[in-house]
Amino acid sequence: SFLSNTHQIIMAKIDLQAWLIEQKISVDSYNVNELIQKFQDEMKKGLNGEKNSLAMIPSHVGIDNKITKNKWVAVIDAGGTNLRIGKARFDEDGKIHLECLSTQEMPGRDKEKETKAEDFYKVLVDELEPFQKDFDYIGFCFSYPAEIFSNLDGKLEKWTKEINIPDMVDTFVGEGLIRTLEKRGICGKQVVVLNDTVACLLAGLAQGETFQASSYVGFILGTGTNTAYVEKNDNIQKKVDGNLVSGSSQVINVESGGFDLFDPQPVDDQVDKKSENPGSHLFEKAISGEYMGKITLKLLQALDADKKGVFTEQGKETISNMEELSNEHLSNLAANNGKDTGSLGTLDADDREIITTVYNAVVDRAALFTAVNICAAVVKSEAGTDAKHPVCVNIDGATYEKTFQMKEKVDRYLEEMLDDRGLNIRYTEKNPENDVPAPIVGAAIAGLTAFENS
Repeated sequence: SFLSNTHQIIMAKIDLQAWLIEQKISVDSYNVNELIQKFQDEMKKGLNGEKNSLAMIPSHVGIDNKITKNKWVAVIDAGGTNLRIGKARFDEDGKIHLECLSTQEMPGRDKEKETKAEDFYKVLVDELEPFQKDFDYIGFCFSYPAEIFSNLDGKLEKWTKEINIPDMVDTFVGEGLIRTLEKRGICGKQVVVLNDTVACLLAGLAQGETFQASSYVGFILGTGTNTAYVEKNDNIQKKVDGNLVSGSSQVINVESGGFDLFDPQPVDDQVDKKSENPGSHLFEKAISGEYMGKITLKLLQALDADKKGVFTEQGKETISNMEELSNEHLSNLAANNGKDTGSLGTLDADDREIITTVYNAVVDRAALFTAVNICAAVVKSEAGTDAKHPVCVNIDGATYEKTFQMKEKVDRYLEEMLDDRGLNIRYTEKNPENDVPAPIVGAAIAGLTAFENS
């Protein structure tokens, strides 16, 4: 009965593809050009201050100034988990050099004991003090919701990522740092505060300069997602702190995880309802690492309910009893790379194949959405029309780097979208032996370009 068994599997595959189209998870369910247009329309509304799903936050950081070479700048990267502090400089070839880099747990994670603002700033100044004579400027990458003002300082709106330092909320982060430095007798320093996506875009500058990039896009796909691109000040119609210099441009933090006009499906709604922030960041929940496993699990459970007998008894039991399914385990299963697949590894080959097919469809959709997002940013930047001067695109984040076939899929979709529009991009090249994290590179560049020529 080998033939009939193979026949069943082939039939099941066809049936499964049809089912995925029904669930609108298949990429064939989407009109790509319409999605790109909707994304751009939302970007325009955000710049005009109209109600929409994209915040479009001006960073007050431009890209016109050249990076000062061989000058030290202090860098601070306050990320979700770690706090990194050190000093950096760029050599004549645009290569970054780091010294005195320390990494510690981000303060404020302690549930038992409340951390105070002064404790936070003390940690920063303790690290900066030993090399205080080497720098004038500080680039401070601050990965929490903050409103950035024209003086390049950021006002903390709220803490996320389980950090809690209550008396810092609604205060200026840069000002707090400068005040603490001055109390120690360290005077005359200037700080620029920027978010991690703006830093990701700026991290491409050193490479972009070498091939005369016409503009820049930064994109992050990790546990969450966000995008930054360069916009002409004349296109920013909403009320903004300070004066916008006409004819100039600046980096915009899109807050692209908020996009909600992609026609979320029942599975998206189910995942959203169980999330920490129901009703917001719907796009993020469709493409980021935190959620792809959750979507896949919901689909597998729905498939089991819809199509009786699609899984073996063991498969059915495992899937129906699962509370969580991680993107990492699914990615390892799909890649068949011998790495940890959790309880999926105990399942029979047919079950594993069905799970892989469903997961691949989820990744496929996430890759398509990612390409739509990046394409919309390239189009909106009005650059990249000349192949000699492409838009430099810097992509960062573990979900993009490590999810099986994610990079290749994004690349394939994006190439097609850009070709249709006669637009050209070039990705930054990652250099494994000099792999400095994007937030640190971006913070260093912000520190060296924000004040030098102003």
